[in-house]
Amino acid sequence: MIIDKTFQDELLQVVKRITKEVISPRAAEIDRTDEFPHDIIKVLGENGLLTMTLPEEYGGIEADSLLLAKVIEEVSKGMATVGTTLLSTHSVIRMVKLLANEQQLDKFYTNLSSGDKLCCFCLTEANAGSDARALKTTAKKHPDGGWILNGTKVFATLSQVSEYYLVFAKTAEDEISAFLVHKDSPGLKFGKIEDKMGLKGSSTGDVILDNCWVDDDALLGQPGEGWEMLANVGTSMLRSWGAAAIALGIGQSALDHAIEYAKERKQFNKRIGDFQGIRFMLADCAMQLEAARQLVYETNRRVDEEYPNLQPYTHAMVSMSKCYATDVAMKVTTDAVQIFGGYGYIREFPVERLMRDAKIYQIVDGTNQIQRVIIGSVLMKK
Repeated sequence: MIIDKTFQDELLQVVKRITKEVISPRAAEIDRTDEFPHDIIKVLGENGLLTMTLPEEYGGIEADSLLLAKVIEEVSKGMATVGTTLLSTHSVIRMVKLLANEQQLDKFYTNLSSGDKLCCFCLTEANAGSDARALKTTAKKHPDGGWILNGTKVFATLSQVSEYYLVFAKTAEDEISAFLVHKDSPGLKFGKIEDKMGLKGSSTGDVILDNCWVDDDALLGQPGEGWEMLANVGTSMLRSWGAAAIALGIGQSALDHAIEYAKERKQFNKRIGDFQGIRFMLADCAMQLEAARQLVYETNRRVDEEYPNLQPYTHAMVSMSKCYATDVAMKVTTDAVQIFGGYGYIREFPVERLMRDAKIYQIVDGTNQIQRVIIGSVLMKK
């Protein structure tokens, strides 16, 4: 489905309004209470932002990677937690499409078409982070039909509030498979919600599979194809518009606040923004953010153009985007705190929250060290 540019522009205007009127005013309270923002999710659903990647016949617009990146960037200016909610849900929707058959997709899409459902991506375990092959969760065929899943996933975003859980498990020693687990599946349980440095309200916690029974249709594709989903297309696709886009939103928000503060704060009878040292800091932040934005947008354009057969250098560009944008967000938010001076260290001002939120994106979706390993490997093969 080709989305008209006028429609895209109108959609982004709606997202900007939601960010300004709904998300930003709630950010400080959510950060303080760490409560999941059900009210914001309701607004996202009412405006079709949770169904963007569904086919048109199910109420979606089949949003591509570039449009998703722009929407996620915009909501993340208000609060990163909202960007992460969209990332988790649309990651699962698009990855399920890679392997699911028509019957599975119809059931999945129909359930999500109500517009208010969320999805949770379940890969990471206590001893399996960047090394996904080290996961211990198992799936065994039940003699009477279906599968029995056992294991614990950690750091799962939307762990207690989702409709579906995309679970990766071993169906044999060297065979990783993907299962779409509904929230009502017997044996699906939840553990603690993590008390994190930032990204408050994201419901990040444990997903426990305790002899969890799912029917045969829960298996996506064939046994062993889950790894191919992750390695070849899936993670590259979601990284291109995921952590990178959220980081852009966080960084731009920090810069915007820093600029406004530099215009208002006076020292020595001058606005602090009139001092060359502050102006140079702002200029560097703006340059780095714009460079990151162009890299992220171009990467998503290439992903959309090549999908599902991404070229090796496009995989490298995905890692470049994730790594560079998140590093820039960390630097820009730190500089914003510095520009605010002592007030930047006080929770009354948003830059303190933005700096805490920025840090996690250098870690999740593959650490930035791992991204550099991927980039280097592609360059050496090239």
